[in-house]
Amino acid sequence: MATEEILKVEGLKKYFEVSNGFLRKKSIVKAVDDVSLTVKRGETLGIVGESGCGKSTTGRLLMRLLDATEGTVHFEGENIMEWSRSELKKRRRDFQMIFQDPFASLNPRMKVEEIIEEPLLTIGMEKKERKERVSQLLQDVGIPESYKGRFPHEFSGGQRQRIGIARALALKPKLIIADEPVAALDVSIQAQIINLLMDLQKEYGFTYLFIAHDLSVVQYISDRVGVMYLGQMMELAESDELYEHPLHPYTQALLSAIPVPDIHAKKEKITLTGEVPSPDNPPSGCRFHTRCPIATERCKQEVPEFREIKNGHYVACHEV
Repeated sequence: MATEEILKVEGLKKYFEVSNGFLRKKSIVKAVDDVSLTVKRGETLGIVGESGCGKSTTGRLLMRLLDATEGTVHFEGENIMEWSRSELKKRRRDFQMIFQDPFASLNPRMKVEEIIEEPLLTIGMEKKERKERVSQLLQDVGIPESYKGRFPHEFSGGQRQRIGIARALALKPKLIIADEPVAALDVSIQAQIINLLMDLQKEYGFTYLFIAHDLSVVQYISDRVGVMYLGQMMELAESDELYEHPLHPYTQALLSAIPVPDIHAKKEKITLTGEVPSPDNPPSGCRFHTRCPIATERCKQEVPEFREIKNGHYVACHEV
């Protein structure tokens, strides 16, 4: 695995102003609050956490589909937050996104060939070369070329996601952000799509930021894994290290909930008490202290530093 950084994120924040109730009282939702990470060229970095923790918002910020409230995102050494709309359009080919919902992410009025061909039109590729590229992409993702004249509604969920993957690959990007790409699919299809993504990475050599809530899927595909909670990064380490030696109480609780195939195996499940706090009124100090079994008075008052505990293993916890 390469060590060169393709993406460096520092202090990334995204706050949304929302209106609540009859009086339309406004509040601030801190969807992403001071996230820092790096992605190495050629690797797969997995991001996991409960629903509402800010995973997908982080992915959209990195794509510039949303404008950040604060922070920097450096792609190959350049701060994409400083790019103009025209510059962003030119550089968009270098980083693409696979969306979660294969039913909503494809234009129902366009044929498969047109969907995959659309990014190629934006760069002015000649018609003959476009047709050849579309045919190659369909072959790469396992869709028969004879289906290129069909509309999205004529395909299953798994086939639609393959089409979405082909569209993301059209411009030969260096970085692909996969936002829960198998969450909307049947379990029987998920493994096929995951294996396809891994095979394509070996063939093309691009980098993944893989966002998911399924810890087993993330473990299978990722080189490193980051764990988010309520808009902040709690822990980050190489995949094997994180799953074998989790340090943060939240990570430990998540991993304890993974089902074990052996019915005779003994595994202690950690049950978290209380509800996930609202992101428009997060707890003081450590975000997790209201549900943490080892929280102290310091945890309630002081935000823990996201620091390196050992080589490549980062954690935000006072008690580690």
